[in-house]
Parts: sequence; structure tokens; C-alpha cells
Amino acid sequence: MRLYYADDYVLAAYGFDTTRKARWIAESLRADPIAGVELVAPRPLDEAEIAAVHDPAYVAAVRDGVPRELAESNELSWDPGLWPMVRASNGGAVAAAVAALESGGVAGSLSSGLHHAKRERGDGYCTFNGLALAARAALAARAALAAGAGSLLIVDLDAHCGGGTFQLLRDEPRVRQVDLAVNAYDAYDDSPRMTLDLVGDAADYLPTLGRRLAALDGTQFDLVLYNAGMDPHEGCDIGGLRGMTQEILAAREATVFAWTRARALPTAFVIAGGYSGSRLSEEELVALHRLTIGAAASSAAAGG
Repeated sequence: MRLYYADDYVLAAYGFDTTRKARWIAESLRADPIAGVELVAPRPLDEAEIAAVHDPAYVAAVRDGVPRELAESNELSWDPGLWPMVRASNGGAVAAAVAALESGGVAGSLSSGLHHAKRERGDGYCTFNGLALAARAALAARAALAAGAGSLLIVDLDAHCGGGTFQLLRDEPRVRQVDLAVNAYDAYDDSPRMTLDLVGDAADYLPTLGRRLAALDGTQFDLVLYNAGMDPHEGCDIGGLRGMTQEILAAREATVFAWTRARALPTAFVIAGGYSGSRLSEEELVALHRLTIGAAASSAAAGG
């Protein structure tokens, strides 16, 4: 299974989990490999590819740092390393989507900081929306591979709502989104194609996910994009929900990949949110993200 990562993912000088944990996870995988996982460097996106989804004026601000307020609308301090960092990490999200689609299997990227980014600005530690960029690239690749418009499902299980993805893709009829959050940040009014559930009790989390996935039975998708946030964990100071344990999140990963495998759906994942702090160490955070990678690798090995 291809897992996209390059050291450029962590080039920004601003030290925060979103800009650092990809390296922590990659180092963990090198020290303690997960069978079948191959780390691969992606091609960074070029400016025109990003500007096809985001306002060119905002893209230029991220590139140059001017105006500074717009360049830092992602809530991270700007420095020259931000531009090559987000070109690389969003390139990884796109590469994983296209690789999964073309192979019919599973691929991933150690990308985070994606689903809050809006067309004209960043938001919530997210600079460019790699889910929207990956969806656009995958739909174009699918059209090149076969006749027809194609269809795509986004499963967003970050702690927070994917309001940026909703803004960017709500008018795209080929895309559906299942968004299950435990924190109302970036909430939106859902629609038949883009649903949002806010869960306030950990006991309801897996049953709600199961109902949402079951409701999609009978609907065919060419690709699933999975935003696999670990910030619902009760130890996360940013977004965590009491009672959301590692065991629940492990069951969540097994549920998602069993569902996609049973339906032979090509699947691409990114690691999304997850934050160390006073109640969750860096090592524990990495272990949570390894749950996703392990479940994905097992699914890939099983032919799903």
C-alpha cells in the first residue's frame, strides 16, 4: 500500500502538530514498520492546480506571505516554508486519491490541515483543502479512465465539521459527504448529498457511523476519500469527546475499511486532525494515527 510522505510536509517553521506529526508518524513507520506499507514521495502540486480550487489571490498570499492577514488566515504564522509544505502535503492527498482510483485498492497520505480551508481563505489550521483538490483530480482521472462522470464519497471523521469541503463541493453533483463530528466548529446546514451528524455521547458514535454507512448501501462510488481524524479521542485538548477511547477509534477504523472492502471501493485516506497535549503524548498520538494506517494496510492486503 502506497503511503505518501516527504520531508517537505513539515517545512513550515511554525511548530504545531499539524506541521510536525507527519514526520513523527513516518519515523515511527521506519522504526516499527506496518507490513505492506511503502512510503512514497508525492509530486507537489503546482500553483495552477491549487488555484483551480482556491481563489488565486489567496493562493498568491500563501505563496508570498502578502497580505499577511490573508496568508495567516489558516491561524498559523506564515513563513517561506509554508508554501512548499502545503504544495507537497496536498500533492500527497491528490496522489493517494489517483493511486487508489487507478489501482482499485487503498492508498494514503500523511497529510493533515485540509477540511476547513475555504475557497478564499484558510481556517482552523487548514491552508488548502486537499479533500476538494483530491476530489477534483480523481474525478478528472476517472473521466480519463472510463466514460461517464464518475462519483465520489467523502467520509469525514475528524472531530470538527468539514465546512470548507462543504463550501467547495456542495454544488458538485458527483460528490457526497458523510461528516460525523463531535465538535460544532465549522458546522454547516447539511443537504441530501452532504450530511452532518454532531455526536455528543461517545456511546452513540459507532452506531451513528454504522447508520450513515448503511444508508449508502446500493449507491455505487468510484472512490472513497477518508478524512481520518484522531482528534475525537478524549485525550485531545482540541476537539476531544469524553469517553472516546482508543478502542472506539480502532473499531471505527475497522468499520470504515470493512465497509469499503466489502463493496470493493477504491479508498484513499489522509490522517487529518489529532493533537498532543497535557492528556495525550506525542507517542500516544502517533499510535492513534497508526490505527488508520494498520487498518488500511490490512484492507489492502485482503484485496480491498
